[in-house]
Amino acid sequence: MDNVFTHVPYEETGYFSKLVTDYISDDPGIKSFYNFPPTAEGLTEAISERSKYPVDRKALVTALTKQYEQLPKHPKAAANILGLLNENTFTVCTAHQPNLLTGYLYFVHKILHAIKLAEELSTLHPGKYFVPVYYMGSEDNDLEELGTFKFRGEKYVWDGGGQTGAVGRMDTASLKLLLNRLFKTFGPPGADCEELQGIITRAYLEHKTVGSATQYLVNELFGRYGLVVIDPDDAMLKAVFIPVMEDELLHQTANPIITKQIDALGGRYKIQAHPREINLFYLADHIRERIVKDGDKWTVLNTDMHFTEPEIRSELKQHPERFSPNVMLRGLFQETILPNVAFIGGGAEVAYWLQLNSLFRHYNVFYPSIFLRQSVLWITEAATKMRKQAELSIPAIFKPATELERDYVARHSGAEWQTRNETAAIEDIFSSLKQKATAIDPTLGPAAAAALTKMASQLTGLEKKMLRAEKKKLQIEMARIEKVKNILFPASSLQERVENFMEYYLQYGATFFDTIKDGIKPLTLQFLIIE
Repeated sequence: MDNVFTHVPYEETGYFSKLVTDYISDDPGIKSFYNFPPTAEGLTEAISERSKYPVDRKALVTALTKQYEQLPKHPKAAANILGLLNENTFTVCTAHQPNLLTGYLYFVHKILHAIKLAEELSTLHPGKYFVPVYYMGSEDNDLEELGTFKFRGEKYVWDGGGQTGAVGRMDTASLKLLLNRLFKTFGPPGADCEELQGIITRAYLEHKTVGSATQYLVNELFGRYGLVVIDPDDAMLKAVFIPVMEDELLHQTANPIITKQIDALGGRYKIQAHPREINLFYLADHIRERIVKDGDKWTVLNTDMHFTEPEIRSELKQHPERFSPNVMLRGLFQETILPNVAFIGGGAEVAYWLQLNSLFRHYNVFYPSIFLRQSVLWITEAATKMRKQAELSIPAIFKPATELERDYVARHSGAEWQTRNETAAIEDIFSSLKQKATAIDPTLGPAAAAALTKMASQLTGLEKKMLRAEKKKLQIEMARIEKVKNILFPASSLQERVENFMEYYLQYGATFFDTIKDGIKPLTLQFLIIE
């Protein structure tokens, strides 16, 4: 494919919070909330510091080897797993829940960003090796979100067949009807269609749980790049995290530490997530419920389970897999088990990671460099032609349709419909009148100001009517602008937050991923547009 890559600063798109744009622009007011900036220099420092924080590499590789026993072997991924035993090997990690069929396009974008960043770091740091990792949030229980995706404008929803608890542990048997319905809409026929249908069928109908199905799916799509998929819902991995979980159960350590950092951050920004008294869930078949302290006992909400202190200690040590960190402790667990130097997340993830630095310091756990994941807008050849016909530049497409229509009319209208000059003239006249009125009686000032406000409002209303009349004359062009916006920003949202990768894979095959990867500049934090 012949592709054109354009990069637009995130702050110019209007789709990202002030916290995120301040972070990636290195705002001095936010520097105290992280250790290493998301730059080549920041990563060099992070790599140097990471060596001071050893991880249990043997436990990590043993757990991964077991998880990969039933997965197809991709040479790069297999080599990367074994390479994690080497002290000169580090990880570049992104995390996401096991959304059904990946959910939305940004699932793909963040993984490809991790892959590209790992490749670039391996080039920049000879003698050191960097493994891209997808950390699967298999313990999430939000089925309403994880069981939903859209394909070619149609919404697909899986209700789990009545199952509850962690989505990653849910049985996939009841997915057969939904997949059959999906496959009826697949096409065009050909090798890419057959390949994708086969991958999806094997993933969800030959694997018992959503977690194992997702691990298979992601491995098949990205294993050739060397991506390693880790499911942290693993007794061996959680055993490494027992000291922190025990401290959380017995002393509720995280809440006051995180709250203090939130108070410092919340003076300028919206807070993304708040800690609980105990930031752990109890995890069992069909159960993922909060653990709360009730007097001298620990209770699992919405169940009849209660533990004394000796019992909760014993339960944790014998069955660490039954304890699940919430969002406040998930990153701490991730960085405890991985030799990680960079974490790639969306805007919400960047926001809550900035709340956690002091918690990492408390437990002497490495706090990585935090990267905003790559956002991507894919514009087809037909949409590109339409964009050019509408005279819309790449940066302009992020503007609201009403603003684009107004700009077009301003360039092409044969009539003078704007009232800026008249408004300015009237303001001058009323300013003079206000001076005369207040010279006679100071109490007449508000009356003069009210008269000016009324006249300005009338002029604005008149301008809107003239603009509507001009738009009507250019209705074909106005319809084209609206159509371009609807194609590129479905449901008035970013494409990557609505659409699924399958629609593009069926058209372009695996080169769809190659093209996005080629366009990503992992150390240049800007929005990628591909035409």
